[in-house]
Amino acid sequence: MSYVNVNQLTKRFGDNTVFENVNFNIEKGEFITLLGPSGCGKSTLLRSLTGLDPINNGEIWVNGENITEQTPQQRGIGMVFQSYALFPNMTVKENIAFGLKMKKIDVNTIEKEVCKVIELVDLNGKEDRYPHQLSGGQRQRVALARALVVKPRILLLDEPLSALDAKIRKRLRQQIRDIQKELNLTTIFVTHDQEEAMIMSDRIFLMNQGEIVQQGSPEEIYTQPANEFVASFMGHYNLVDAPKAKQLFDIETEWKVAIRPESIYVKEEGRHYAKHISLPKQGIIKNHQLLGNVIRYQVDVNDCDLTVDLLNRSSERLLAAGSKLELLFNLNEIQPVRA
Repeated sequence: MSYVNVNQLTKRFGDNTVFENVNFNIEKGEFITLLGPSGCGKSTLLRSLTGLDPINNGEIWVNGENITEQTPQQRGIGMVFQSYALFPNMTVKENIAFGLKMKKIDVNTIEKEVCKVIELVDLNGKEDRYPHQLSGGQRQRVALARALVVKPRILLLDEPLSALDAKIRKRLRQQIRDIQKELNLTTIFVTHDQEEAMIMSDRIFLMNQGEIVQQGSPEEIYTQPANEFVASFMGHYNLVDAPKAKQLFDIETEWKVAIRPESIYVKEEGRHYAKHISLPKQGIIKNHQLLGNVIRYQVDVNDCDLTVDLLNRSSERLLAAGSKLELLFNLNEIQPVRA
């Protein structure tokens, strides 16, 4: 048995079924991300694991123990919310210590454990400040410390970084991952941000309309999409219908095929290409987007719009709208995807 086992989990609100017969297993110390669009059921699934939202059917096992009927307080699960949920009239130290006080831990032990976790999340010197005196990133670290100090069996994080600016978000997500690894803490993280999921996860559970449509490592999810939804949600895949696939790639298929933007190349004169690279196809650039180190082109090839990502090596090599070019396709990277 894995460390966490979820069997046939079902949750309804009245006549609305959020998810039904969800199954998954998580190993001790894994970092799992529930990824998916807004409204797919990932936050409700997280709350169901904590016991905050009672389930209609199924079982939840942790370390060989059936916790399905236990109260949230009995489950030994820590949760960090998007909204931080800090007490405004308590200092940093008092907020972090709250859970231990509720457990009636002795004062000396509380002081020791709070000091340890304050150092762990890098809040030294902020102990006596109130939430309104902290930045968003600091408040989120207080919420994280409050969840960690009670030494949970599982840590659940419900889009904890979504309200932060990009720079703080990148720094804090790395800090969360470092802490998780140091503590070997089984963690489930909810986000709708593909990049965040790819960077942080051991495995991704990709959800859509209450169903886990694919689970696997970030590389597996990105390079081997199980269906059209996964391909369209991850990595800006080009989806090409069967007739166009025959025309562009000489591939016979009953499904659409998917190819990533970085698997399409612009032909360079004098360069020799391997056998798995296609013959060139003439294209015309419709527009482009500058994404820092990548330039994303929209190219029309035989009335088929394709997204092509090229490294931004030099502003002098920027191709203007209307420019003609020849595209090559990595045939090893083209795969059929079911609906």
